[in-house]
Amino acid sequence: MPVSTGTTALGTATVDLAAIAHNLRVLSDVAGVGVLAVVKAGGYGHGALPVARTLVDAGAVGLGVAHVGEAVALREGGIAAPVTAWLHTPDTDFESAIAADVDVAVSSSRQLDAVVAAAARRGETASVTVKVDTGMNRGGVAAPEWPAFVEAFGRAHAAGAVRLHGAMAHLACGDEPENPANDEQAAGLRAAVDDLRRIGAQPELVHLANTPAALTRPDLAFDAVRPGIGVYGLNPVPRHSTADLIPAMTLRTQVSLVKQVSAGSGISYGHTYRAPADTVVAVIPVGYADGVPRLLSGRLRVRINGRDFTGVGRICMDQFVVDLGPDGGGVVEGDEVTLFGTGADGGPTAREWADLTDTIDYEIVTGIGPRIARVYTGGGA
Repeated sequence: MPVSTGTTALGTATVDLAAIAHNLRVLSDVAGVGVLAVVKAGGYGHGALPVARTLVDAGAVGLGVAHVGEAVALREGGIAAPVTAWLHTPDTDFESAIAADVDVAVSSSRQLDAVVAAAARRGETASVTVKVDTGMNRGGVAAPEWPAFVEAFGRAHAAGAVRLHGAMAHLACGDEPENPANDEQAAGLRAAVDDLRRIGAQPELVHLANTPAALTRPDLAFDAVRPGIGVYGLNPVPRHSTADLIPAMTLRTQVSLVKQVSAGSGISYGHTYRAPADTVVAVIPVGYADGVPRLLSGRLRVRINGRDFTGVGRICMDQFVVDLGPDGGGVVEGDEVTLFGTGADGGPTAREWADLTDTIDYEIVTGIGPRIARVYTGGGA
């Protein structure tokens, strides 16, 4: 039976937890190693805690999030598996991370000092992953700072202030399998791990590969891969991999209103669309506040009763309009509307939305707003 996080008149994002477990196994099989699954940003919009429980039950070697607060919330939800958090501000509460046995990925000597100080205040040893900047030039210890960082880390490690859980870096060009930057970054991570070993710090888990690299470059797998979007069944490199990933989210709502529109009448803001003939339209009660991109105005399609209908006029904050044709297509108020899903039946997909708006499907699924209830099926739901 489906399990819902709440009820709403707007719509539902149905999340297939069995698909998520399946995707984890596919990614692990392709890469040939375990999976540290990323559940940041509310599990990419799918719901962090239900997804995390499913992934742990399916055999994930750990979970990854951006912020300490996300990791602590997983602990409060009963997740006991290793959780690594890697994006911090100067006022991040590292004491709460240590208290919850959260692995903290540090990207600078300043962050290391803050973690060591927090550990001292608590009288505990902090679990730390060293994040190395091997060419992304975003997070991670920068190359000019690296020698001083290693020295400082060696002192903290010898003193028992920290224990080394992992070493990680992030690929800048993982979606281009043959880009030489991938090999250069892997070499940089190997060199950093060698430096850590020389000071007596042996990482338990070294990881570099995101979803595209996990699917296409098993030689970059190290001890584990660290996929995000692939866990949710979306393939960022379809030209390079045909892995059997199953999109986990299906977005649905109901027709809220059906009405007749006369030829020549403008529809929605600015009358950017005028009906070329007498027709019937349906109002769909979700909009850009719910994650339906305004850039899809006049271009998105929805599926109602097995038929596809096209949106007309501008997408609004809370609603948009689709043209049902002169006979109304047999559509009545309350009929179910599929906005996107697996695409197995030729229906609309998150990838289709992304392609039409010149973005990536990561942005589509993470953008589904809080007025849309998450409903869970399959797996441990």
